[in-house]
Amino acid sequence: MSDLLTPDVLAAQPLDHARALSARCYTDPRMPALDAAAVFDRSWQLVCHQSQLAGVGDHLVTTIAGLPLVVVRSDATAIRAFHNVCRHRAGPVASCDGKGATALRCRYHGWTYGLDGVLRGAPEMGRTPDFDPSTIRLPEARVQIWQGLVFVATGAAPAFAEFVEGIDARLGEGRSLAGLQFHHRASWEVACNWKVYVDNYLEGYHVPHIHPGLNSVLDYRSYVTETARWYSYQFSPLESADELYGSGEALYYFLYPNTMLNILPGRLQTNRVLPLGVGRCRVEFDFYYAPDASPQARARRERDIAFSDEVQDEDVTICEDVQRGLASGSYDSGRLNPLRENAVHHFHELLRHAYREHA
Repeated sequence: MSDLLTPDVLAAQPLDHARALSARCYTDPRMPALDAAAVFDRSWQLVCHQSQLAGVGDHLVTTIAGLPLVVVRSDATAIRAFHNVCRHRAGPVASCDGKGATALRCRYHGWTYGLDGVLRGAPEMGRTPDFDPSTIRLPEARVQIWQGLVFVATGAAPAFAEFVEGIDARLGEGRSLAGLQFHHRASWEVACNWKVYVDNYLEGYHVPHIHPGLNSVLDYRSYVTETARWYSYQFSPLESADELYGSGEALYYFLYPNTMLNILPGRLQTNRVLPLGVGRCRVEFDFYYAPDASPQARARRERDIAFSDEVQDEDVTICEDVQRGLASGSYDSGRLNPLRENAVHHFHELLRHAYREHA
Protein backbone atom coordinates (compact mmCIF):
# COMPACT_ATOMS: atom_id res chain seq x y z
CA MET A 1 0.00 0.00 0.00
CA SER A 2 2.98 2.31 -0.43
CA ASP A 3 1.13 4.40 -2.98
CA LEU A 4 -1.73 4.88 -0.51
CA LEU A 5 0.28 5.52 2.66
CA THR A 6 2.64 8.10 1.19
CA PRO A 7 4.77 10.22 3.55
CA ASP A 8 2.61 13.31 2.98
CA VAL A 9 -0.52 11.40 4.07
CA LEU A 10 1.18 9.98 7.18
CA ALA A 11 3.07 13.10 8.31
CA ALA A 12 2.02 14.53 11.68
CA GLN A 13 0.20 17.86 11.43
CA PRO A 14 0.54 20.64 14.04
CA LEU A 15 -2.89 21.92 15.05
CA ASP A 16 -2.38 25.55 14.00
CA HIS A 17 -1.43 24.49 10.45
CA ALA A 18 -3.28 21.18 10.24
CA ARG A 19 -4.99 19.83 7.18
CA ALA A 20 -7.62 17.10 7.16
CA LEU A 21 -6.86 13.54 6.14
CA SER A 22 -6.47 13.01 2.43
CA ALA A 23 -9.62 12.08 0.51
CA ARG A 24 -8.01 8.76 -0.40
CA CYS A 25 -8.31 7.70 3.28
CA TYR A 26 -12.10 7.83 2.83
CA THR A 27 -12.44 6.51 -0.72
CA ASP A 28 -9.66 4.06 -1.60
CA PRO A 29 -11.03 0.48 -1.75
CA ARG A 30 -7.99 -0.77 0.19
CA MET A 31 -8.84 1.30 3.27
CA PRO A 32 -11.33 -1.10 4.95
CA ALA A 33 -8.67 -3.81 5.26
CA LEU A 34 -6.15 -1.29 6.55
CA ASP A 35 -8.59 0.16 9.09
CA ALA A 36 -9.49 -3.32 10.31
CA ALA A 37 -5.85 -4.26 10.93
CA ALA A 38 -4.37 -0.94 12.05
CA VAL A 39 -7.30 0.57 13.94
CA PHE A 40 -10.12 -1.77 14.96
CA ASP A 41 -8.01 -4.80 15.85
CA ARG A 42 -5.91 -2.60 18.13
CA SER A 43 -8.64 -0.79 20.04
CA TRP A 44 -11.32 -1.15 22.70
CA GLN A 45 -14.78 -1.65 21.24
CA LEU A 46 -18.04 -0.94 23.05
CA VAL A 47 -20.47 -3.86 22.71
CA CYS A 48 -23.27 -3.30 25.24
CA HIS A 49 -24.27 -2.31 28.78
CA GLN A 50 -23.96 -4.89 31.54
CA SER A 51 -27.71 -4.63 32.18
CA GLN A 52 -28.25 -6.32 28.80
CA LEU A 53 -26.39 -9.38 30.12
CA ALA A 54 -28.00 -9.54 33.54
CA GLY A 55 -28.57 -13.31 33.82
CA VAL A 56 -26.21 -16.25 33.41
CA GLY A 57 -26.32 -17.37 29.78
CA ASP A 58 -27.50 -14.01 28.45
CA HIS A 59 -25.48 -13.29 25.33
CA LEU A 60 -25.18 -11.12 22.24
CA VAL A 61 -23.39 -11.45 18.93
CA THR A 62 -21.29 -8.80 17.25
CA THR A 63 -18.40 -8.42 14.80
CA ILE A 64 -15.19 -6.46 15.29
CA ALA A 65 -12.77 -5.94 12.40
CA GLY A 66 -14.35 -8.87 10.58
CA LEU A 67 -14.08 -11.18 13.59
CA PRO A 68 -17.42 -12.62 14.80
CA LEU A 69 -17.78 -12.57 18.59
CA VAL A 70 -20.29 -13.80 21.15
CA VAL A 71 -20.32 -11.91 24.46
CA VAL A 72 -21.89 -13.93 27.28
CA ARG A 73 -22.43 -13.78 31.02
CA SER A 74 -20.66 -17.03 31.87
CA ASP A 75 -21.48 -16.96 35.59
CA ALA A 76 -22.83 -14.59 38.21
CA THR A 77 -19.63 -12.53 38.31
CA ALA A 78 -18.08 -12.70 34.84
CA ILE A 79 -18.82 -11.53 31.30
CA ARG A 80 -16.65 -13.13 28.63
CA ALA A 81 -16.19 -12.71 24.89
CA PHE A 82 -15.42 -15.65 22.61
CA HIS A 83 -14.75 -15.96 18.92
CA ASN A 84 -18.11 -16.93 17.43
CA VAL A 85 -16.39 -19.50 15.23
CA CYS A 86 -16.70 -23.24 15.92
CA ARG A 87 -13.36 -25.05 16.07
CA HIS A 88 -14.75 -27.83 13.86
CA ARG A 89 -15.52 -26.14 10.53
CA ALA A 90 -16.04 -22.46 11.40
CA GLY A 91 -19.79 -22.34 11.90
CA PRO A 92 -21.32 -19.85 14.37
CA VAL A 93 -21.79 -21.04 17.94
CA ALA A 94 -24.45 -18.36 18.46
CA SER A 95 -26.63 -16.99 15.66
CA CYS A 96 -28.42 -14.19 17.52
CA ASP A 97 -28.74 -12.46 20.88
CA GLY A 98 -30.38 -14.59 23.55
CA LYS A 99 -31.24 -15.06 27.21
CA GLY A 100 -30.47 -17.81 29.71
CA ALA A 101 -28.49 -20.17 27.46
CA THR A 102 -26.87 -23.12 29.19
CA ALA A 103 -24.40 -23.73 26.36
CA LEU A 104 -23.23 -22.39 23.00
CA ARG A 105 -24.18 -24.80 20.23
CA CYS A 106 -22.94 -24.59 16.64
CA ARG A 107 -25.97 -24.94 14.35
CA TYR A 108 -23.83 -26.45 11.58
CA HIS A 109 -22.93 -29.82 13.15
CA GLY A 110 -24.06 -29.48 16.77
CA TRP A 111 -20.71 -29.08 18.48
CA THR A 112 -21.52 -27.65 21.90
CA TYR A 113 -19.41 -25.45 24.17
CA GLY A 114 -19.89 -24.56 27.82
CA LEU A 115 -20.26 -20.94 28.85
CA ASP A 116 -16.54 -21.14 29.71
CA GLY A 117 -15.76 -21.74 26.02
CA VAL A 118 -14.64 -25.38 26.46
CA LEU A 119 -16.01 -28.00 24.06
CA ARG A 120 -18.52 -30.21 25.90
CA GLY A 121 -19.95 -32.31 23.11
CA ALA A 122 -19.22 -33.27 19.51
CA PRO A 123 -21.80 -35.62 17.92
CA GLU A 124 -20.44 -38.95 16.65
CA MET A 125 -16.83 -38.04 17.46
CA GLY A 126 -16.56 -40.45 20.41
CA ARG A 127 -14.47 -43.07 18.58
CA THR A 128 -12.22 -40.58 16.78
CA PRO A 129 -8.57 -41.34 17.67
CA ASP A 130 -6.71 -38.77 19.77
CA PHE A 131 -9.76 -36.52 20.07
CA ASP A 132 -10.15 -34.94 23.52
CA PRO A 133 -12.95 -32.34 23.75
CA SER A 134 -11.50 -30.87 26.95
CA THR A 135 -8.47 -29.60 25.00
CA ILE A 136 -10.62 -27.68 22.51
CA ARG A 137 -11.89 -24.24 23.44
CA LEU A 138 -13.10 -21.08 21.77
CA PRO A 139 -10.46 -18.33 21.54
CA GLU A 140 -11.23 -15.50 23.93
CA ALA A 141 -11.04 -11.72 23.68
CA ARG A 142 -10.40 -9.36 26.58
CA VAL A 143 -13.39 -7.81 28.34
CA GLN A 144 -13.50 -4.68 30.48
CA ILE A 145 -16.55 -3.28 32.28
CA TRP A 146 -16.49 0.44 32.98
CA GLN A 147 -19.37 2.65 34.14
CA GLY A 148 -21.62 -0.34 33.41
CA LEU A 149 -20.49 -0.45 29.77
CA VAL A 150 -18.91 -3.60 28.33
CA PHE A 151 -15.84 -3.17 26.11
CA VAL A 152 -13.98 -5.86 24.18
CA ALA A 153 -10.47 -5.90 22.70
CA THR A 154 -9.44 -8.49 20.13
CA GLY A 155 -5.84 -7.36 19.75
CA ALA A 156 -3.16 -5.11 21.22
CA ALA A 157 -5.37 -2.33 22.62
CA PRO A 158 -3.98 0.25 25.08
CA ALA A 159 -4.28 -0.32 28.81
CA PHE A 160 -7.91 0.32 29.67
CA ALA A 161 -7.12 2.61 32.61
CA GLU A 162 -5.18 4.83 30.21
CA PHE A 163 -7.99 4.64 27.65
CA VAL A 164 -10.57 6.26 29.99
CA GLU A 165 -8.24 8.18 32.30
CA GLY A 166 -9.94 11.25 33.74
CA ILE A 167 -13.52 10.51 32.62
CA ASP A 168 -14.73 9.16 35.97
CA ALA A 169 -13.59 12.32 37.73
CA ARG A 170 -15.28 14.50 35.11
CA LEU A 171 -18.58 12.65 35.45
CA GLY A 172 -18.51 12.51 39.24
CA GLU A 173 -20.80 10.38 41.37
CA GLY A 174 -23.90 12.29 40.33
CA ARG A 175 -23.63 11.19 36.71
CA SER A 176 -22.61 7.55 37.01
CA LEU A 177 -23.73 5.56 33.96
CA ALA A 178 -23.80 2.19 35.71
CA GLY A 179 -27.33 2.55 37.11
CA LEU A 180 -29.00 3.43 33.83
CA GLN A 181 -31.22 0.89 32.06
CA PHE A 182 -31.16 -0.09 28.39
CA HIS A 183 -34.22 1.19 26.54
CA HIS A 184 -33.81 0.39 22.84
CA ARG A 185 -31.45 0.37 19.85
CA ALA A 186 -31.88 2.29 16.61
CA SER A 187 -29.62 1.73 13.59
CA TRP A 188 -28.91 3.72 10.46
CA GLU A 189 -26.97 2.68 7.38
CA VAL A 190 -25.19 5.73 6.00
CA ALA A 191 -23.61 6.06 2.56
CA CYS A 192 -20.30 7.38 3.83
CA ASN A 193 -16.99 6.08 5.10
CA TRP A 194 -17.04 5.51 8.86
CA LYS A 195 -14.42 8.23 9.34
CA VAL A 196 -16.67 10.84 7.71
CA TYR A 197 -19.32 10.15 10.33
CA VAL A 198 -16.75 10.37 13.15
CA ASP A 199 -15.32 13.61 11.77
CA ASN A 200 -18.79 15.13 11.74
CA TYR A 201 -19.42 14.11 15.37
CA LEU A 202 -16.18 15.64 16.56
CA GLU A 203 -16.94 19.29 15.96
CA GLY A 204 -19.68 21.71 16.87
CA TYR A 205 -18.57 24.00 14.03
CA HIS A 206 -21.44 22.72 11.87
CA VAL A 207 -24.16 22.87 14.55
CA PRO A 208 -25.48 26.39 13.73
CA HIS A 209 -25.64 25.50 10.05
CA ILE A 210 -26.96 21.92 10.05
CA HIS A 211 -28.87 21.52 13.35
CA PRO A 212 -31.22 24.43 14.08
CA GLY A 213 -33.08 22.45 16.73
CA LEU A 214 -29.92 21.33 18.53
CA ASN A 215 -28.44 24.80 18.26
CA SER A 216 -31.46 26.15 20.11
CA VAL A 217 -30.79 23.99 23.21
CA LEU A 218 -26.98 24.39 23.32
CA ASP A 219 -25.05 27.54 24.13
CA TYR A 220 -22.78 27.63 21.07
CA ARG A 221 -20.83 30.61 22.46
CA SER A 222 -19.82 28.47 25.46
CA TYR A 223 -19.26 25.26 23.45
CA VAL A 224 -15.87 23.79 24.39
CA THR A 225 -13.91 20.86 22.95
CA GLU A 226 -10.99 19.26 24.78
CA THR A 227 -8.75 16.29 24.02
CA ALA A 228 -7.02 13.58 26.06
CA ARG A 229 -4.75 10.71 25.02
CA TRP A 230 -7.43 8.36 23.65
CA TYR A 231 -10.58 10.44 23.71
CA SER A 232 -11.99 13.90 23.23
CA TYR A 233 -15.04 15.54 24.70
CA GLN A 234 -17.34 18.42 23.88
CA PHE A 235 -19.48 20.16 26.45
CA SER A 236 -21.97 22.98 26.57
CA PRO A 237 -24.49 24.42 29.00
CA LEU A 238 -28.05 23.39 28.16
CA GLU A 239 -30.72 25.95 27.36
CA SER A 240 -33.58 23.48 26.87
CA ALA A 241 -37.05 23.56 28.34
CA ASP A 242 -37.82 21.35 31.32
CA GLU A 243 -39.92 18.94 29.25
CA LEU A 244 -36.84 17.91 27.22
CA TYR A 245 -33.59 18.00 29.26
CA GLY A 246 -33.96 20.94 31.57
CA SER A 247 -30.88 22.75 32.82
CA GLY A 248 -27.48 21.21 33.28
CA GLU A 249 -24.71 20.28 30.90
CA ALA A 250 -24.44 18.30 27.68
CA LEU A 251 -21.34 16.07 27.52
CA TYR A 252 -20.29 14.39 24.30
CA TYR A 253 -17.41 11.92 24.65
CA PHE A 254 -15.62 10.32 21.71
CA LEU A 255 -13.60 7.21 22.58
CA TYR A 256 -11.15 6.30 19.82
CA PRO A 257 -11.79 4.98 17.27
CA ASN A 258 -15.59 4.73 16.87
CA THR A 259 -17.52 5.07 20.15
CA MET A 260 -19.56 8.08 21.29
CA LEU A 261 -21.17 8.69 24.68
CA ASN A 262 -23.84 11.40 24.59
CA ILE A 263 -24.61 12.25 28.21
CA LEU A 264 -27.51 14.49 29.15
CA PRO A 265 -29.44 14.78 32.41
CA GLY A 266 -31.07 11.40 33.15
CA ARG A 267 -29.99 9.71 29.94
CA LEU A 268 -27.11 8.18 28.02
CA GLN A 269 -27.02 7.55 24.31
CA THR A 270 -24.13 5.50 22.94
CA ASN A 271 -23.15 5.42 19.27
CA ARG A 272 -21.03 2.80 17.55
CA VAL A 273 -19.86 3.54 14.01
CA LEU A 274 -19.25 0.28 12.18
CA PRO A 275 -17.61 0.10 8.72
CA LEU A 276 -19.58 -1.71 6.03
CA GLY A 277 -17.16 -1.00 3.19
CA VAL A 278 -15.21 1.97 1.92
CA GLY A 279 -18.29 4.12 1.29
CA ARG A 280 -20.81 2.81 3.80
CA CYS A 281 -21.18 2.43 7.55
CA ARG A 282 -23.80 1.52 10.13
CA VAL A 283 -24.38 3.68 13.19
CA GLU A 284 -25.97 1.95 16.19
CA PHE A 285 -27.69 4.18 18.75
CA ASP A 286 -28.37 2.59 22.14
CA PHE A 287 -30.57 4.59 24.53
CA TYR A 288 -30.32 4.29 28.33
CA TYR A 289 -32.40 6.08 30.94
CA ALA A 290 -32.61 6.35 34.71
CA PRO A 291 -35.25 3.95 36.08
CA ASP A 292 -38.55 5.85 36.12
CA ALA A 293 -41.92 4.47 35.00
CA SER A 294 -43.91 7.64 35.58
CA PRO A 295 -46.00 9.11 32.72
CA GLN A 296 -43.83 12.23 32.81
CA ALA A 297 -40.65 10.18 32.34
CA ARG A 298 -42.19 8.21 29.47
CA ALA A 299 -43.22 11.41 27.73
CA ARG A 300 -39.75 12.88 28.19
CA ARG A 301 -38.15 9.75 26.71
CA GLU A 302 -40.44 9.96 23.67
CA ARG A 303 -39.46 13.59 23.10
CA ASP A 304 -35.78 12.75 23.50
CA ILE A 305 -35.97 9.93 20.93
CA ALA A 306 -37.86 12.10 18.42
CA PHE A 307 -35.32 14.91 18.88
CA SER A 308 -32.42 12.49 18.44
CA ASP A 309 -33.95 11.15 15.22
CA GLU A 310 -34.26 14.70 13.88
CA VAL A 311 -30.59 15.45 14.57
CA GLN A 312 -29.48 12.11 13.10
CA ASP A 313 -31.41 12.68 9.87
CA GLU A 314 -29.62 16.01 9.48
CA ASP A 315 -26.23 14.37 10.11
CA VAL A 316 -26.90 11.54 7.64
CA THR A 317 -27.72 14.01 4.87
CA ILE A 318 -24.54 16.08 5.28
CA CYS A 319 -22.28 13.03 5.76
CA GLU A 320 -23.52 11.48 2.53
CA ASP A 321 -23.00 14.81 0.76
CA VAL A 322 -19.42 14.95 2.09
CA GLN A 323 -18.69 11.40 0.93
CA ARG A 324 -19.79 12.34 -2.59
CA GLY A 325 -17.49 15.36 -2.45
CA LEU A 326 -14.55 13.26 -1.27
CA ALA A 327 -15.11 10.77 -4.08
CA SER A 328 -15.55 13.45 -6.76
CA GLY A 329 -11.86 13.95 -7.51
CA SER A 330 -12.27 17.68 -6.87
CA TYR A 331 -10.83 17.64 -3.35
CA ASP A 332 -7.90 16.13 -1.50
CA SER A 333 -7.39 17.87 1.86
CA GLY A 334 -8.54 21.16 3.42
CA ARG A 335 -7.29 23.38 6.24
CA LEU A 336 -8.82 22.71 9.68
CA ASN A 337 -10.18 25.37 12.04
CA PRO A 338 -7.87 25.21 15.10
CA LEU A 339 -10.54 26.66 17.40
CA ARG A 340 -13.49 24.47 16.40
CA GLU A 341 -11.90 21.36 14.87
CA ASN A 342 -9.21 20.44 17.39
CA ALA A 343 -10.93 17.10 18.10
CA VAL A 344 -11.02 16.31 14.36
CA HIS A 345 -7.28 17.00 14.29
CA HIS A 346 -6.83 14.78 17.37
CA PHE A 347 -8.69 11.90 15.66
CA HIS A 348 -6.69 12.31 12.46
CA GLU A 349 -3.42 12.29 14.36
CA LEU A 350 -4.39 9.05 16.11
CA LEU A 351 -5.19 7.54 12.72
CA ARG A 352 -1.96 8.78 11.15
CA HIS A 353 -0.01 7.25 14.04
CA ALA A 354 -1.89 3.94 13.68
CA TYR A 355 -1.21 3.85 9.95
CA ARG A 356 2.49 4.65 10.46
CA GLU A 357 2.79 1.89 13.08
CA HIS A 358 1.11 -0.61 10.78
CA ALA A 359 3.24 0.38 7.80
